[in-house]
Amino acid sequence: MNASTVFIVDDDAAVRDSLSLLCETARLKAECHDSAESFLNVYRPDQPGCLVLDVRMGGISGPQLHAELGRRGSLLPIIYLTAHGDIPMTVRAMQAGAVDFLTKPVDGAALLERIGAALQRDRDLRWRQGALARGRQGLALLSLREREIMDLALAGHANKDIAKLLGISHRTVEIHRSHILGKMGVTSLPQLICLAAACGLLPGTDAQDAPSATGSR
Repeated sequence: MNASTVFIVDDDAAVRDSLSLLCETARLKAECHDSAESFLNVYRPDQPGCLVLDVRMGGISGPQLHAELGRRGSLLPIIYLTAHGDIPMTVRAMQAGAVDFLTKPVDGAALLERIGAALQRDRDLRWRQGALARGRQGLALLSLREREIMDLALAGHANKDIAKLLGISHRTVEIHRSHILGKMGVTSLPQLICLAAACGLLPGTDAQDAPSATGSR
């Protein structure tokens, strides 16, 4: 996966320069655009990162860009940064899915903290999307017996308990579990649990709210 990028879209050159320098000091990759049109011409949904976006710009406005990204299927986390914010505008932005709405001037340390949180959110979301795709592919490869054993393992049953419940040998369960891990693209039960959670296969979870396991893959 490409390195995460902080995309900065603002028609004020001084703001772009200062935000770019701020990111540089934090060793974050930044890419600046002076208009929404410029950004749309080059951005691809598979590019990870976050967007620091002005509200009022010539041509396409920040909220209009936000809506266009949504139509294109992009889930890039958006931090609005504007000198012209008000409560109704903030509410609309957050309802549209923005992760933050900040007003200029903004404290650099506070902005970096928000950017860091947005980048982590993007990483988590992309991991869940990838896990969901991998999980669906893996599930399609499992035999009925393998799916039965996987479900019992995810429910917390040890190999010896699964063997008794299914009337098969402990060794047979071990072989099936090895095949399950291989087909699901993981190497351990904890990884399988994280993948299953991302796919909504655990009680009380679904593919939308399952926690990511970016630190345990």
